Amino acid sequence: MNRIVRAAGFAAAAFAFVAGASYSDPAAAGETLAPPVVRSQAPEASTMTDPNLFSKMWADVTSLVTPKPETPVPAPAVVPAAARLAELVLTYAGTQTGDREMECLANAVYFEARSEPIEGQLAVAEVVLNRAASGRYPTDLCAVITQKAQFSFIRRGRFPRADRGSEAWKKAVAIASIARQKLAGSLPSSCLWYHATYVSPKWGKRLTRQTQIGLHIFYS
Repeated sequence: MNRIVRAAGFAAAAFAFVAGASYSDPAAAGETLAPPVVRSQAPEASTMTDPNLFSKMWADVTSLVTPKPETPVPAPAVVPAAARLAELVLTYAGTQTGDREMECLANAVYFEARSEPIEGQLAVAEVVLNRAASGRYPTDLCAVITQKAQFSFIRRGRFPRADRGSEAWKKAVAIASIARQKLAGSLPSSCLWYHATYVSPKWGKRLTRQTQIGLHIFYS
C-alpha cells in the first residue's frame, strides 16, 4: 500500500514539473509575439561633422534665390538697304501722287532717272528736296524743278507728259513718296547737284564729289 502511494506522488510531481516547463515559453503556448521595436538611429558623428555640409547647404539656398539667366533673344535680322528700298517701292508704287508738289517730284524722278537703279532715282529726289531746304533755292518743289536751266527735261518752265500707265511712272511715284517721307536715302543734306557721267560741266570741278550711282555723279 505504501508503495502505491509513493508511486502516485512521484507521478504527480513529475507532471507538475513538465507543465511548468511548457508554459514558461509563450511561443509554445500559442501566444502571438509582438514585432520587434525598431528605433530610428541618430546620424553618425561623421555625417554631422562633414566639412562640406555647410557648403552644400549654402549652394542649395543660393540656387533658389539667384535669378536664372534669361535665354538671349536673337537679334532681328538686318535687312540690307537695297532690299528695304525695294520693299518700300513695292509698298508705295501707284499712279496717283496726291498733291501738286508730289506730282512735280515724281515727274523729276521719272524724266531724270527712270532708267537708273532705284537707288539712283531716290538720289535725284533727294537732291530736289535738299535744294528746297537749303535756302539757296525756292522752297517749293515745283519751283525748284522748273527753275531755268536746272533740269534738262523742263521746256519753257513746263513738264512733258509722262506715261502714267507704265511701271516706270508707278515706281517714280513710290520713290517720290519715300523721299518726301524720309523713309530711305543716303545723300547728305549738302548734296545739291548732279550730272550724268557722259558730260563734264565746269562747275563740277569746283564742288565736292560725294558718290556715283548708276550714270549720275552727285556733288556737295
